[in-house]
Amino acid sequence: MEKIAFLGLGHMGAPMAAQIIAAGHPLTVWNRTASRAELLVAKGARLAPSPADAVRDADVVLTMLATPEAVRDIARQIVPALRPGSHWVEMSTVGPDVVRELSAGLPPEVTLVDAPVMGSTDKAEAGTLGILAGGDADAVEQLLSALGTVTRTGPLGTGAALKLVVNTAVLGGVALVGEVMRLADALGIPEDTAKATIGRSALGGAVPRAFAEGVHFAVELAVKDVRLATEITRLPAMEAIRDHFAAHPDLAHEDIAAAVTRIRTEKP
Repeated sequence: MEKIAFLGLGHMGAPMAAQIIAAGHPLTVWNRTASRAELLVAKGARLAPSPADAVRDADVVLTMLATPEAVRDIARQIVPALRPGSHWVEMSTVGPDVVRELSAGLPPEVTLVDAPVMGSTDKAEAGTLGILAGGDADAVEQLLSALGTVTRTGPLGTGAALKLVVNTAVLGGVALVGEVMRLADALGIPEDTAKATIGRSALGGAVPRAFAEGVHFAVELAVKDVRLATEITRLPAMEAIRDHFAAHPDLAHEDIAAAVTRIRTEKP
């Protein structure tokens, strides 16, 4: 079996790493807060003392980190240790420019694949994520299939690009559900009636996510993703949403469903 290294054991990374173990691969893990690896170590993973140590013997390296800055920091540490012939699968939401920047800093003997995911913690735990794979993913597609359904998006960077599109749509939809529910409240429409009716409208796909429980996509990460998107092109509605939630740091670590409650209840 291929030797796998997984770096980044946050809300998404930890259950994804567990799926790799379940698929039978020898797994080495690293996380800035080492205690987050305890459950994975109990399942058979090896905890590396540093990112470089984690990747030194790996055939495939997967990274799932919070921000472009975190990815750049890890890159500085692991690139000198990547062995020739290995594959680095970058699964964070960082945008295509960062992916191209990473590729430019790699030796030709290492293959980079951008493969961000669609879905929250529930799908990560179930192994049913959507994986948007850009670049030469032939050698890692079977491994990625242990995490969910792989969609090949095209050349390197296209997975990262499509992920920005998807996340912008998700946050935009959730925010709009919050606003229309605020209007329904103002008009005295019962909540259940409003939710059911909006669920049958053009916003139908966003309604379940707007009221989801037991999942986690932090508002601060959603704002980061929209900021990446609005740096690429002018998106007036999303700029307003970005600025609105950036102005509420108390929501930073909450799931984006908390945005619905805030929009509905805050004073004009």
